[in-house]
Parts: sequence; structure tokens; C-alpha cells
Amino acid sequence: MSTQPSPLRSASWLLAHLSEPSLMLLDCRFSLTQPAAGEAAYGEGHVPGAVYAHLERDLSGPKQPGGAGGRHPLPDPERLAAWLGSVGIGNVSTGVSSSGTVLAYDDPSGGGAGGGQGFYAARAWWLLRWLGHTEVYVLDGGLPAYVQAGGELSTWVPAHRRSVFTPKVQPGWVVTAAEVQARSAGTLLIDSRAAARYRGEVESIDPRAGHIPGAVSRDWAASQDETGHWRSAEQQQARLQVMDAPLIVYCGSGVSAAANLLALAQTGRDPGPGTQLYAGSWSDWVSGEGREAELGG
Repeated sequence: MSTQPSPLRSASWLLAHLSEPSLMLLDCRFSLTQPAAGEAAYGEGHVPGAVYAHLERDLSGPKQPGGAGGRHPLPDPERLAAWLGSVGIGNVSTGVSSSGTVLAYDDPSGGGAGGGQGFYAARAWWLLRWLGHTEVYVLDGGLPAYVQAGGELSTWVPAHRRSVFTPKVQPGWVVTAAEVQARSAGTLLIDSRAAARYRGEVESIDPRAGHIPGAVSRDWAASQDETGHWRSAEQQQARLQVMDAPLIVYCGSGVSAAANLLALAQTGRDPGPGTQLYAGSWSDWVSGEGREAELGG
């Protein structure tokens, strides 16, 4: 097990550092079935100082004709960097701003945002890491853990001073469908969706059911326990069952795969050329002609 810093921060850590001006908070609550619910929940109460990061408006790019790129394409790096700077998140020291720590949170219980999905903060974590920002973490247990620890909520929407964020896109972190098809025989392809979707027994989102041939199932939801806290590094290693082989991780649209990428980072395996994201994921895979789908497993 690696000695690299954990990608997680606890609610007690947040309470101890909440007043620090260098700490920036991203509220990533969202619901795939109710896209406005997360932002509405943010308006009803959020961690003081947090800014809202909308999955489809801020943390994704526009959908492409025919579904190429998937349902949640990666945002353009320059556009994402401009948005980060506009909400006060910088990575360039200037006279008015400097690089700081970013903590992203969501609500794995659902709460007012509905859905009960704890992978949206992981998406923000991965995106900032992809742009070269290393001091970014995810709040373990999300907003419920903060409240249970005695944290108060605010309805005030902060107006942060504009900062400068220069993207330093990390090479080799993302693969295309063609690169998935051409992967080496020793590469482990991880499907992060629920097992029933992997097997093709249900599919209510994308036009075809099944999984990419050769992929193994590692449901992202098993990365968290029943309270919404991330499982230990040892538990993540046991469930993921990966060693030193190159990895490509995917899901339905490149969002929940970030949960497995964060779980891998818990074990000391950071994102990188050997631990890649197929960003378009299944929704991109089925948009192209001639790409096979495998059932069962």
C-alpha cells in the first residue's frame, strides 16, 4: 500500500480549516434524473463559502451530434480553467490570488438533490487533477458527514475575487474508443456501472445494453459504505483486485468512473498514463458503428 497522501478529507478536517482563506469549496450535488435539484439544494443550504459546480454546465462539455463523446463529454480545458478562475480557484500566484486547496463535496444520501449518488465530487477531483492541480480532495461522507460533525449551513452565495487558473493538461490520462479497441492484451478494462447494466440485463439510459468486450465489472457504488463514506484503502484494493497491470476505467458517461479512479488513488494508484479514463465511456462506445457489445458475465 502506497504512502501517498489520501485524496479524502474528513468532516473534522473541514471544520478545523473552514476559516482558512486558501481553502476553496465546490458543492457538486446533482441528480441525473433531476438536473436542477442539486443547485436548488445548494440554494437551500451549503457549506459556508462553497460555490456550486453544475455537472452539465460547469463540469462537462456540450454534447456532440450522434452521441460521439458520450453523454457528459469532458469540458474544454481552457473553458473549465476560465470558470474555475471566475469562482476564485486559481493555480497561479499573483498579487491578488494564489494556488490553494480545493475540497469538493456532494451528498451520497441524496438529500435535497435526489439520487443519492456520491460520485459527482470525484468527477470534480479528477478534472482538477487532469488540469494539473494537485491540492484537491473529496469530503469523505459528503455534506451529511459535515452536518453530523456539527457543521452549519449557509444560504449566502459568496462572490469570490477572480483568480487565475492556467490549465496544465496531464498527457496520457484519457483514451478514446479507438485506443480502447487497440489496447494491449495486458490492459485491464474496468466497467464501473452497476452489475446488471454491465451484464446487459437492464439499460434505461443508453441505446444498447451490455459492456465492452473483455471488460470486468467493478461497480463504483461498492467504493462507499452504507453511510456514504469511502471504504478503506485495503477494502478498495480487495474489491478492485488490480495489481500492476495498465488500467482503463469507464462507466456510462465518464462520471461515475471517477469514483473508481478515486478509490484507486486511495490505494496509491493515481490517475495517469497507466490508470486512464475512457471519458466517453459506454454512451460513446455505442454511438459508433461496428463496436461490439458483450452480454452476461
